[in-house]
Amino acid sequence: MSAIRSAPRKRLAAQGIALGVAGALALSACGQADNIEEQNSSDDESVAEGEASIRWAWWGSDTRHELNQDLIEAFEEDHPDITVTPDFTDWGSYWDKMATQVAGGDTPDVMMMEMRYIREYADRGVLADLNDSDVDTSAIDDGLLGTGEVENSLYAVPTGVNVSGLITNPEIFTEAGVELPDDANWTWSDYLDLMSTISANTPDGTYGTQDFGFIPVQLRVWLRQHGASMWTEEGEVGFEPELLAEFWQFSLDEISQGAAPSAGDSVEVMAGGVEQSFLATNKAAVGSYWSNQLATLSSASGSDMQFLRYPGETEYERTGMYLKPAMHLAMSADTQYPEAAATFLDWLLNSQEAAEMIGTDRGLRANLDVRESTMDDLDEYEQQSAEFIEEITPDLVDGPVAPPAGAGEVSDLLERINEQVLFEKLSPQEGAEQFIAEAESITG
Repeated sequence: MSAIRSAPRKRLAAQGIALGVAGALALSACGQADNIEEQNSSDDESVAEGEASIRWAWWGSDTRHELNQDLIEAFEEDHPDITVTPDFTDWGSYWDKMATQVAGGDTPDVMMMEMRYIREYADRGVLADLNDSDVDTSAIDDGLLGTGEVENSLYAVPTGVNVSGLITNPEIFTEAGVELPDDANWTWSDYLDLMSTISANTPDGTYGTQDFGFIPVQLRVWLRQHGASMWTEEGEVGFEPELLAEFWQFSLDEISQGAAPSAGDSVEVMAGGVEQSFLATNKAAVGSYWSNQLATLSSASGSDMQFLRYPGETEYERTGMYLKPAMHLAMSADTQYPEAAATFLDWLLNSQEAAEMIGTDRGLRANLDVRESTMDDLDEYEQQSAEFIEEITPDLVDGPVAPPAGAGEVSDLLERINEQVLFEKLSPQEGAEQFIAEAESITG
């Protein structure tokens, strides 16, 4: 396990910051959620009585909403002097609503944050530096914690962890007459040869792998293995077009050698989601996914899937795989009640009670001590994920830096140009040069 950071435990002084929100934050206005309006009178009463009243914003399904309501009740029972008001919506509306609230000077006190938005909000002074707070991060892996940092300030703390790797169907390997590889030191050439062999030794319509040239995490792993990065510390593109061209050429080689489906089949299935993927429908032996998708893929396929590391982890300059936060928690820089907000955030991250209630809704717990104590409560897929993460963590170097504003649009750009390369409307080099030019325009 990599080094563990001990964060200072100080009191956060209240800060009053005037927010000038422009650019990506100046999105279309959305009204306040009904759940906030209904709480206004009770909030006023709490403040009048001298209690701290804070607001917690999150996105998610109805199941998460119910779980978070239960968390609030449990916290308030232990902290009767703090009232927590829920502020929730679905993922599609969350960021529009957040931008509107920030622009109006009504930022939630505690908020869920996704990695691609951290730098955007931190650069505008919206988020508090948690290094100056009472939030204890000492039991969180250094590399994972770094994903919430911008220029040595900690603006968001990961709640849980996932890792991207290859999820495999051993039954198709057996059908093809091949063994699972030794993933500790296999190369990309080994991978291509093995996937081609599986395709050749199984019925038509079954393949070794499926295209992943459109998925940012796979590109990040490839770049990191070659000593480059998706983004620099300054938020600029961190690689030369030749590296991306090689990445896309590999996808074309998979298709030409029969290791992966045709461009048309790949694009069609790509739009269907995880449960309609080649791996989930038993038409591929290998797919690239997050560890928390193991249960879904195993259930959809009816097969017990297994993890493999990406090829190339010992082939080039360094390892490329990394721990990814399932999501982050952040705190407003201008919250009226910084100590109460920090207390609530700390409880969500480090409380045994909260951990038992949350389970793996936010991925495997980022707090290593709490994760260890809840291992026996995990189902078989969650335990397999935890074991895989524990196995690879000593070999991981660091985590990627927080991406610049606009990184979400760059993900869409990668998918679009990958499709043009697959259909040979652009060469890999042309596609790479166009991608970098457009990415710089989006994030510049």
